[in-house]
Amino acid sequence: MATDTLAAPGTASAGPPRRRRGGIRGNENLAGWLFVAPVIVILGLFLLLPILMALWVSLTDWNGQGSPFTGDVPFVGGDNYSRLFTEDGLARRDFMTAIRNNIYYVGIVVPVQTVLALGLALVVNNRLLKGKGFFRSAFYFPSVTSSVAISVVFLFLFANSGAVNRLLGLLGLDGPEWFADGRGVLHLLFGAFGMNEPPAALTSGGPLGLTWWDWLSGPSVAMTSIICLVIWTTSGTFMLMYLAALQNVPVALDEASTLDGASRWQRFRYVTLPLIKPTTFLVVTLGLIGSWQVFDQVYVMSQGDPAKTTLTPAYLSYRTAFRDFDYGSGAAISFVLFLIIILLTLFQRRLMADRDGPRRGRWWRRRVPEGS
Repeated sequence: MATDTLAAPGTASAGPPRRRRGGIRGNENLAGWLFVAPVIVILGLFLLLPILMALWVSLTDWNGQGSPFTGDVPFVGGDNYSRLFTEDGLARRDFMTAIRNNIYYVGIVVPVQTVLALGLALVVNNRLLKGKGFFRSAFYFPSVTSSVAISVVFLFLFANSGAVNRLLGLLGLDGPEWFADGRGVLHLLFGAFGMNEPPAALTSGGPLGLTWWDWLSGPSVAMTSIICLVIWTTSGTFMLMYLAALQNVPVALDEASTLDGASRWQRFRYVTLPLIKPTTFLVVTLGLIGSWQVFDQVYVMSQGDPAKTTLTPAYLSYRTAFRDFDYGSGAAISFVLFLIIILLTLFQRRLMADRDGPRRGRWWRRRVPEGS
């Protein structure tokens, strides 16, 4: 062959030529790492490193004096965590009380603010509504106002002689002492049906240091006022998220479902809701995270009182570290709270995962009865 004659004697054919590395795209990876290196360094120094330092503090008995990284600070390992779950004492009782309070708080705030935000977005997105800019600003305004300032305003609104009690007085009702009433709303409801004393079966024992009667108390009257405040201030932000999602719903799809005979509720249930499902996941996730991290409203309005019925894990972590000078236990509470948030987020993601698979098409036709 001609190619064989051109090859040097005693050498094999070199085969196809190799592509040269380098050129215009040869250093893209290096350039990319150089561009993101400043952000990585900043996040590492001001986010990852403090988290690791706080994790070390949670394993020690540091009282805030000196450096926690010296040999003089006692290393206690998991004792700070075991006191929260296994050892009988004030630390576990306070922590479980805070968890109970936050469970009721999350169970009310997250669903109500999600439904309210979606409802407000549907109202503002209505084509026939006039003055949309005004209503968008009015609904969103509480979200951009300082939470501390709004908390102070709510203190006056829910005072003993405040506007809320005066309004209840016009209706013939005696308003409670909102921020001095630690009774649970479920206990009050039981009392309205004549169950003023708890059954012995509910007071003899219970999980994690609290009786079943304590777990079934419901949010206190004071916590209810904080819940109202948070729902009012957070729904506006989530309304904007839903509004952006609703405006991205294809109009042609909605019109096609109308031609197929779907009612307004059926269009909303089987067309709009599935299309805005990613936004719902985002809203619920952000709501869960924010609800478990509630701090500033509790700090301004109640500081955990009355009778620790407004105590939350975030505020308990602050109080344990910066008031009781038990920084190890305070850091341990914060990491337990971090784990709770992660687990709930993963559970919610699995719960809201799309299990419909690759099925597509005009699936609302199967939902609409014939002749509707």
